[in-house]
Amino acid sequence: MIERMNEGRKLTLVSAPAGFGKTTLLGEWAAGCGRPVAWLSLDEEDSDPTRFLVYLVTALQTVAADIGEAASSALRSPQPPPTESLLTALLNEISTVEEDFFLVLDDYHVIDAGAVDDALTFLIEHLPPRMHLVIATREDLRLLLARLRARGQLTELRAADLRFAPGEAAEFLNDVMGLGLSVEEVGALESRTEGWIAGLQLAALSMRGREDTSAFIGAFAGDNRYVLDYLVEEVLRRQPESIRTFLMQTSILDRLSGPLCDALTGQGGGSRTLEALERGNLFVVPLDDERRWYRYHHLFAEVLQAHLMRERPDQAPALHRWASEWYERNGLSSEAIRHALAAGDFGRAADLVEPAALEMLGSGREDTLFGWLEALPNELVATRPVLSVYYAFTLFGRRGFEAVAVRLRDAERWLDTTVETGEKEEASSVEMVVVDQVAFRSLPGTIAIARAYHAGALGDVLGASDHARRALELLPGDDHLWRGAAAALLGIAYWTLGDLEAAYRSFAEGVAHQQAAGHTRFQIVGAHILADIRIAQGRLREAVRTYEQSLRIVEEHGGLVWGTTDLYVGLSELHRERNDLEAATELLMRSKELGEHVGLPETRYRWYVAMARIKEAQGDLDAALDLLDEAERWHIESPDPDVRPIAALKARVRIRQGRLDEASDWARERGLSDRDDLAYLREFEHITLARVLIARYKNERKEHLVREAVGLLERLRRAAEEGERTGSVVEILVLQALAHEARDDLPHALAPLGRALKLAEPEGYVRAFVDEGAPMARLLSEAASRGITPGYTGRLLAAFDARERESEDELHQPLVEPLSPRELEVLRLIAQGLSNAEIGGRLFLALDTVKGHNRKIFGKLGVRSRTEAVARARKLGLL
Repeated sequence: MIERMNEGRKLTLVSAPAGFGKTTLLGEWAAGCGRPVAWLSLDEEDSDPTRFLVYLVTALQTVAADIGEAASSALRSPQPPPTESLLTALLNEISTVEEDFFLVLDDYHVIDAGAVDDALTFLIEHLPPRMHLVIATREDLRLLLARLRARGQLTELRAADLRFAPGEAAEFLNDVMGLGLSVEEVGALESRTEGWIAGLQLAALSMRGREDTSAFIGAFAGDNRYVLDYLVEEVLRRQPESIRTFLMQTSILDRLSGPLCDALTGQGGGSRTLEALERGNLFVVPLDDERRWYRYHHLFAEVLQAHLMRERPDQAPALHRWASEWYERNGLSSEAIRHALAAGDFGRAADLVEPAALEMLGSGREDTLFGWLEALPNELVATRPVLSVYYAFTLFGRRGFEAVAVRLRDAERWLDTTVETGEKEEASSVEMVVVDQVAFRSLPGTIAIARAYHAGALGDVLGASDHARRALELLPGDDHLWRGAAAALLGIAYWTLGDLEAAYRSFAEGVAHQQAAGHTRFQIVGAHILADIRIAQGRLREAVRTYEQSLRIVEEHGGLVWGTTDLYVGLSELHRERNDLEAATELLMRSKELGEHVGLPETRYRWYVAMARIKEAQGDLDAALDLLDEAERWHIESPDPDVRPIAALKARVRIRQGRLDEASDWARERGLSDRDDLAYLREFEHITLARVLIARYKNERKEHLVREAVGLLERLRRAAEEGERTGSVVEILVLQALAHEARDDLPHALAPLGRALKLAEPEGYVRAFVDEGAPMARLLSEAASRGITPGYTGRLLAAFDARERESEDELHQPLVEPLSPRELEVLRLIAQGLSNAEIGGRLFLALDTVKGHNRKIFGKLGVRSRTEAVARARKLGLL
């Protein structure tokens, strides 16, 4: 088995039921493998993703001390970065290690968290060549085992491999345990236990000092659980009373140290006792080289706990309470809370949760906080207004809004007479309990923030703004954290209403408060909102500065701040507008490398939209629609206003494809009309409707269509100018020019075009004009001939010339119906031998979308298979 483990494949899986010696095997192998080994022993608390990653990095630092310094710092911040972003940076550091090493994850079966499974899957998929992973578990992993097995990257050791053969059983019982059994006695024991190592060890411990070993061996039979119970009973019976008491009292602990055991037993010498138990092979496993921390073998601990509950049931709550007190004194609040809950001391648990909760809200530990609060009795939480409000915040997205409202009402009923004093008072016969007096002082404002968030989620913008204003009135001036949240929510409400300057001021105030509170994460996340507002105002240069300043802050914090890759997505969109498509694409690839577009749904959505717009700028409209379809899959509701709905973006692409019936169907489904009342949230849709009307006029030559477009655009322009939304004004003026150009009314076309050019030139707009195609090129040529912004107009016309050169490949295809750029891209990947799934991964497409492209390619080439398609394409010179 040792030889197989030394093969050093990507993953070694040691999977067997309890008691088969997995940890012992790994320990022996690690001691003799001749290569560095990082070791992480897991327990149930490590299902918290942040805690798991902290311990993972700590284990890796035993191999290379400088690995993961930035990751460790980021994980200990109030809001750690997303897991895949952090792991990507960590893997890049691991890649610099020059010698092979192993990472052991022991007892992985205790992990019960999809987020940790996902992190491990990501780690395995991207494991550097020098790093090898070893996992010990009682149950198979929810991971990509089949794929690793097929690729020859998996070594598997299972129960059948770990069972002691007769010879190994004899060596263990006679040489290690010193029993001197006969061949027949060894054979009987091996047969009864079926080579089960834990059973053999317990039997050996039970037989020490016995003269009637044969009678003992014949006295037990049955399944492993029966044998276990029987043998542990025998082992315990033969221990001194002091050791029996020590074992049972400390059995409630996941991890043991001398001082912690002393706190539970009320005796000294806990460290010496643990060392003696290890020397006596009494199922104690050391967790570090210094022998400071140990754990019991899991099966042994389970039986010890059963004995404790059977023999001393009244003692268990006290033991958990003493453990909780020890952990609290030593600054380990999570463990203190867990043992308080196990003790049934819910008052103590609530006292510990309340001061810990604020830091956990909005972090990677919110699920843990929610679990603690769920474990507390409702009537207890209802007497604690601060805890009730924190509970309400954890319920957003987990339970219905009514559950949130109940918790807020529980808190509010204490505020009628206690807001000013912050002292405990009685409501009816129940006493209010407040642990965090500072949080209680802010509670009226905090409740208003929760109600603002609630209203915003329900689409009640005015209600959200009212509650946010009230929060700012109620919150103390020095409560930067909550004042920042309130100002940000108010800014989002202003943004939704189209009051962009008020939105910017309020949101910037929120970011400043969060900075003062030390929350860099919010500063980075807020950057994209501030930049989006500036883009809507037509202030592209300020938007670029916002992103670049934020990226400098990220660099100062080691490059692992949550939200970082959204900065690259935003910068990409600005570079696309300036027609630097190469830089725009590189920025999106940088975002992808960091991994956040995979880990965060809202960033995935923005990423796909940004890539779609690049493809549209390159003339690859099929690819643009594919990517918009992917974006739609990842769109999630958020407090941010959806000012550019995905369906409207698709309609614009279909207009350019000439699919006017589908674009018109979209407008009908949305209930859009040129006579609608105008609102900022529908401004993008109404501008898109004007595009539909102009395109239909050019196709159908019905005068009412262009009149409706012109009238709608004029109303939209006045509304946008009144709201100082210069980004919209530029687009509206461009469309007014195109509407007049469609009528061959050049003088009326040049007037709005001139205004658009004047507004756009200082900010460097390019795609706003170039994306409009040949009609805009003709208008710009006419404008240049009349001396209208000649330098700027000349640069725009040069961009048109470059675009025409890029489209020559498609024009010169020897096919009746040419392949689109996206279809050519898929065809080239088919020729490279990639599967449909691999093509989807390379192009960020769903599998069904790839298959759809295959069908179109086969149809245009007149073939039925991939092989025929490649041969036909090569014959035609397409490959």
